[in-house]
Amino acid sequence: MADAREYVSRPDELGTVHISEDVLAVIAAAAVLEVEGVSGLAPNLGSDLAELLGKKSLSKGVHITVVEDSVSVEVSILIKYGFTIPAVAAAVQEAVFNAISNTSGLDVACVNVNVAGVAFEREEKA
Repeated sequence: MADAREYVSRPDELGTVHISEDVLAVIAAAAVLEVEGVSGLAPNLGSDLAELLGKKSLSKGVHITVVEDSVSVEVSILIKYGFTIPAVAAAVQEAVFNAISNTSGLDVACVNVNVAGVAFEREEKA
């Protein structure tokens, strides 16, 4: 049985372009991981059930909802200790917004950021 995947279709003068929601989630995940102060993505139990069942995903912690040509993104992140949460969250919102709108041409309705935890850097023993 094949996995049910959602696609966003965009008619073009030469044909139709289909973009998988998984592709949008990977784009968002890559943008999140480039933001200073983000330690990583945190899995959501609701949206990341597939990972718990053994299916690995490059976009854990990212949930995409598409309605017509509008994309809503929800990301769950871990913030590095010492960074200001509102500043990092705002940078994540901007990075995800720009990455998805620039690469897909879709309108981004919102980028919701859930801070799931704080990550402390481990000291290396000499």
